[in-house]
Amino acid sequence: MKQIKNKISALDKAKQIIRQQGGVIRTTHAIQAGIHPRTLYQLRDDDQLEQLSRGVYRLTEQAAVSDPDMVIVATRIPKAVNCLVSALSFHEMTTQIPHTVSIALQRGSDTPRLEYPPISIHRFSKEALLTGITVHQIDNVPVRIYSPEKTLADCFKFRNKIGMDVVLEALKLYKTRKEFKSGEILKYARICRVEKIIRPYLEMIT
Repeated sequence: MKQIKNKISALDKAKQIIRQQGGVIRTTHAIQAGIHPRTLYQLRDDDQLEQLSRGVYRLTEQAAVSDPDMVIVATRIPKAVNCLVSALSFHEMTTQIPHTVSIALQRGSDTPRLEYPPISIHRFSKEALLTGITVHQIDNVPVRIYSPEKTLADCFKFRNKIGMDVVLEALKLYKTRKEFKSGEILKYARICRVEKIIRPYLEMIT
């Protein structure tokens, strides 16, 4: 009987730890927090944990994840920043439906391995990578996403990859749905070295 109580206590304690992590946890973080792998797998087998991706679990008692792809990427690749079409979609500045999660990583950094969801990696300089980051809580998980203004500058930088039609649509939707901050856009455009390219479009649209 004592052994059963200890087992139940271990399960309850594990669930409490996971709740404190926002309901989503990586296997490595669970072990570091004192959850035995056997306890973690028991919760999974009892349908109290749902596996979102390899090594990423969420409590089934939580509400359904609103954006599981972004949550998984943020959990598995915490240094990544959502960019380009993924950021445009989050900010409601595109009609495109992202088929991959577009993330920014520093040039020369290791390429992460992720079976799911599919990711599209874009390499940024250190300055371009670290500027314009905003952090949003999605299902209690901090997700790094570039601001609308930084995203526009990035889109002009990578216009040949995502298509100029996507870039111009984003600029149009930004004007109609956001507070137009041309100074912020130009600040990031200088960092991305596309100021001369983006300035005529800003002058035309304003």
